[in-house]
This record gives sequence, structure tokens and C-alpha cells, in this order.
Amino acid sequence: MSNQLNVLGTALEACCTSNHTGFYRDGYCYTGPMDMGSHTVCCYITQEFLEYSKNAGNDLSTAVPEYNFPGLSPGDKWCVCALRWLQAEETEKAPPIILEASNARCLEVISLELIKLYAYKK
Repeated sequence: MSNQLNVLGTALEACCTSNHTGFYRDGYCYTGPMDMGSHTVCCYITQEFLEYSKNAGNDLSTAVPEYNFPGLSPGDKWCVCALRWLQAEETEKAPPIILEASNARCLEVISLELIKLYAYKK
């Protein structure tokens, strides 16, 4: 998996190491055939996105210990499903994206031009 690229065409960087994000829970937005949700967009989570996601049926703010899920807070970094991010963008609730840590596979769902509009500014 380490040969996967980010949206800029360079080596995929870690999204987060404090919370075990990503489909494989390794801190990277790696993807593979079993990742039906395409957990490929590394985001800085916002309160608006947490509320949007909860209303859409995916409560990311509540911990689920049996799945080793800590629950997210604003400011956390997390690999978000590409389609969920795009849906949030359509309602103006999309969080900023960390380009270097977002898998190039998300470009199958989201245009690079749109992703760059949401690039996290350090």
C-alpha cells in the first residue's frame, strides 16, 4: 500500500497518528478493494461536518469502543469517505482537506479543482 499516491501525485503522507484513521486504521488514507466507502479524503474535522455527518446517519462524534473508534472532535484529522465529503460540500458543510494526505483515488469522485479550493492552509 505504501506505493499509493496523494492528490498531488507524490507519496501519500500520514493523515493522523494519534487517532487510528483510515480504512486500515493505520493513520493513512490508504484504500483497497474492500474499502467500499473510499476513505480517501484526509480532513481537518469541523463542528459543521460532524453535525452534517450525524444528520446523514453517520455519527462520528460518539465513541464506539468495540470498534476502537474514539469519536471525533473539531480539529481532529480523519480519513473521510470521498462521496460523503462531496455530499457535505454540496450543502456547504465540507471540512478543509490536507492534500498531501488525501489519496489520489478520491479524484474518481471529487475533481482536483474542487479539492484545491478546500486545501487546508497551514
